[in-house]
Amino acid sequence: MAAWYRMTTFCALLPTGLLLLLLLAGSSGKPLEKCSGDESCVPPRPPVVIIPGDLGNQLEAKLDKPSVVHYICYKKTDTFFTLWLNLELLVPLAIDCWIDNIRLIYNTTTHLSSSPPGVDVRVPGFGKTYPLEYLDPSKRDVGIYFFTIVQAMVEWGYTRGDDVRGAPYDWRKAPNENKDYFLALQKMVEEMANKAGGPVVLIAHSMGNLYTLYFLNHQPQAWKDRYIKAFVSLGAPWAGVAKTLRVLTSGDNNHIPVISSLKIRSQQRTAVTTSWMLPYSHSWPKDQVLLQTPTANYTVLDYERLYSDIGFVDGWLMRQDTEKLVTNLTPPGVAVHCLYGSGIDTSEAFSYSDKFPDVEPAVAYGDGDGTVNLQSAMQCKRWLGKQKQPVTLQELPGNEHVNILLNATTVAYIKNVLFSP
Repeated sequence: MAAWYRMTTFCALLPTGLLLLLLLAGSSGKPLEKCSGDESCVPPRPPVVIIPGDLGNQLEAKLDKPSVVHYICYKKTDTFFTLWLNLELLVPLAIDCWIDNIRLIYNTTTHLSSSPPGVDVRVPGFGKTYPLEYLDPSKRDVGIYFFTIVQAMVEWGYTRGDDVRGAPYDWRKAPNENKDYFLALQKMVEEMANKAGGPVVLIAHSMGNLYTLYFLNHQPQAWKDRYIKAFVSLGAPWAGVAKTLRVLTSGDNNHIPVISSLKIRSQQRTAVTTSWMLPYSHSWPKDQVLLQTPTANYTVLDYERLYSDIGFVDGWLMRQDTEKLVTNLTPPGVAVHCLYGSGIDTSEAFSYSDKFPDVEPAVAYGDGDGTVNLQSAMQCKRWLGKQKQPVTLQELPGNEHVNILLNATTVAYIKNVLFSP
């Protein structure tokens, strides 16, 4: 995994009525073309859709800005260029340009976020796998992400862009701002299932699991019965992650010396999904101190005060906008395979000096995959016995958050799901 990807995962992983109406409008109603109603027919291997996590797919940008933050920054570009992951932009001075281009501006009236004036950001390759196989288009090893799994599937007979497709999205924003994405995802699932003559397997990683859960929770059960065979969940932060508190408070450069934590904090805070990924009270003890200063302790019940104390009041609005999106962890209503890493030191609490919040904290560690705390990753267990479809949990000791995608055990597990009746 890219060092930068490790650094900012979870940091940097609105009107919902219209979205509900659009998603609940249901499917096209077309019958599956193969094996429909024929119990003797064995459908071919299921098509697969991959939903990446926070920072888990490429983004592109085109500029026509009224001003720039530094003389070396481009003010205008004739074409789209890679915004994420572009290693050439993540160096001193150039990173100022990158931060100004990738940041979001939150509107406290509309509760919507947007790019700065003159910055057009788009998600390339919907329906393709390339935006999430490698985060860096040059395909350097530092940016490898879903390549290992996709390549294995190709060796099993799958074809990129046909029966294995990617569903990239703007991971800076939470589901309530990505309604068009869910419509496109629904349409793609239906088309793939109709073509294959059988339902689709969804494979998601990290925050992509919460996107997938949100999507499934807003589909009628009849649609899910028809079009979804299984949901393979990898490294899901079902209850958020403690690391997010550090990201919001003082920024997190993951000890990369050429990047200032305080500088990158300005960008990390603007991503709405950062506030979405704070720990949730349904899984964290309400009296557990997650962040401590010489004058205050903060638990899952103290976020409003924390946002005020760190001087980021817009963040509290972002949290309120997103907190209820999947907070109930309603069962997805499909077969679930929940795989998660454990046995790796994972941040679980932070202690700040009197220079709070502009100083590096002391960190207390607990169990998890290095990013997602174990108590969050295991929350899929609450679905056991709560839905008629099976729920399987698979702990993978020693598996780091992104390296779980490179693990032979993970690949073998996915193969078993795909080729089992």
